[in-house]
Amino acid sequence: MFKGRHFDWSVILLCVRWYLAYNLSLRDLEEMLAERGISVDHSTIHRWVVHFSPLLLERFNRRKRAVTGKWHIDETYIKVRGRWVYLYRAIDSVGDAVEFFFSENRDLQAAKRFIRKALKRHGRPERIVIDGSQTNREAINACDGESRLREHTRWELKPIRVRQSQYLNNRIEQDHRRVKRRIRTMLGFKSTTCAAIILSGIEMVHMMRKRQARYAYDPAPSLAAQFEILAA
Repeated sequence: MFKGRHFDWSVILLCVRWYLAYNLSLRDLEEMLAERGISVDHSTIHRWVVHFSPLLLERFNRRKRAVTGKWHIDETYIKVRGRWVYLYRAIDSVGDAVEFFFSENRDLQAAKRFIRKALKRHGRPERIVIDGSQTNREAINACDGESRLREHTRWELKPIRVRQSQYLNNRIEQDHRRVKRRIRTMLGFKSTTCAAIILSGIEMVHMMRKRQARYAYDPAPSLAAQFEILAA
C-alpha cells in the first residue's frame, strides 16, 4: 500500500488517522509534525487522506460484521463549495452503521441508488424506519420489488416493512451529529469528489469506534491498532 512513498508508512498512517478522527485542520497537522522534526506540507497530508482513505475502507469492509434486520434511514446536509449536498445514511437497531451514500441531489434516483447499495452489501432487512419522506418510501418499495424479482426461491419473499415516524428516527439523527461534528471544523469542502472520499474515511472511523469489524487476535483493538491492522 505504501510502496514508493517518500515518507515512512507510520507517518502517513498517523496523519490519515489524526485527520479523519480528530478535530484537526491540515495546517494543525503540519505544525504538529514540525514540532516532532518532520517537515510535511499540508497539501501533502491532504493527498495522503484522499489516496489512502478508500483503500483502508475497502479493507475495513471485508472485516465488517453483519448488521441487524431493522434499519433506520435518513439523509443529512453537507456544504460543498458553498452549496448544500446530501449524505444518505443508515444504521441498524443497535446503532451500527449499515451504509452511507454521498449525493449532489436529494431525489428519488439518489434514494434508489442508496437503497440498492445497502441491499447489495447487506441483504434484505425485515423493517426500515424512515421519517416523513415520501421519496424515501417510494425508493424502498421500488428497490424491494426489484430485489424480490431477482431472488428465485421456492418461497415467496415478504416485502420489507416500512414504518414512517419522525420520533422513531431520533436514533439516526443523533448518529448524524457525531459525523457532522468532525466535518464542522473542516470549514467546507472544495470539491464533491474530495468530499465523498473524506466523508467515507470519517464514516470508517465512526464504525471503528463502534467496534464494527472483526479482528482475529484482538476483540477490541484501539483506533490506532485498527489502522495498523488494515494497513498491514
